[in-house]
Amino acid sequence: MDALTSGEPQRFELVVDGRRLEVARYTGDASRPAIVLLHEGLGSVAMWRDFPAELAARTRRSVVAYSRWGYGASEALEGARDVRYMHREGEVVLPSLVAQLGLERPVLFGHSDGASIALIAAGAHPHLASALILEAPHVIVEDLSVASIEQARSAWETTDLPARLARYHADPAGAFRGWNDVWLDARFRAWNIEAYATAIRCPLLVIQGDRDEYGTLDQVARIAARAPQTQTFVVPGVGHAPHRERRRDVLARVGAFLASGAEILPGA
Repeated sequence: MDALTSGEPQRFELVVDGRRLEVARYTGDASRPAIVLLHEGLGSVAMWRDFPAELAARTRRSVVAYSRWGYGASEALEGARDVRYMHREGEVVLPSLVAQLGLERPVLFGHSDGASIALIAAGAHPHLASALILEAPHVIVEDLSVASIEQARSAWETTDLPARLARYHADPAGAFRGWNDVWLDARFRAWNIEAYATAIRCPLLVIQGDRDEYGTLDQVARIAARAPQTQTFVVPGVGHAPHRERRRDVLARVGAFLASGAEILPGA
């Protein structure tokens, strides 16, 4: 572990948008913009496992991970999520979290739902982030996504998935249903956040496995078409979580993206 990074994170709670959220912070070089990790639809601080520590060591930056409302050890959901829950997270919750942490133009690194939230945040608040790293982002709802999420519901009902999720969430049923029910809601088929990509002013790195079971490469193409500063990293033979399936390659690509001065963009 680099001398500038701590192997054990600081763990604490913040109240953001009226909800108690768990936060873990890995120390890095204070002169560099921190990285904020945004987890997937069934993720949490714990589910990142040792990735935040490795990312901090590789980039020599502080890394902050937090569990969104209804996930991990954060405050449990009180009912169903609204179909615009990712808009609320990107437009209100994430900017408030960044402000409370005193972070100046951090790098937003999101996975799946977290990538979509990061994209919304950077589009709604063009000066919030210095760079975006979007892993397996969604900007539209595809048939492939719905089919895989239907399979996840079947797994929830027929396998040990509830017990496995209980390792990472205080309320595994709330975490699962809060994600799964929205994505399978008929109203959600019209969900589209492409317009936010057009408003983004910072550099982007989009990472996608070419065997992603939750989204096709059309998601990447739609982002790149609206944000010409986008760099892409398509990982062959990999599914929805390149940072787990091909960690060394992802860390190397992220490190190169940030070390290249990608955060400095004319007009940003």
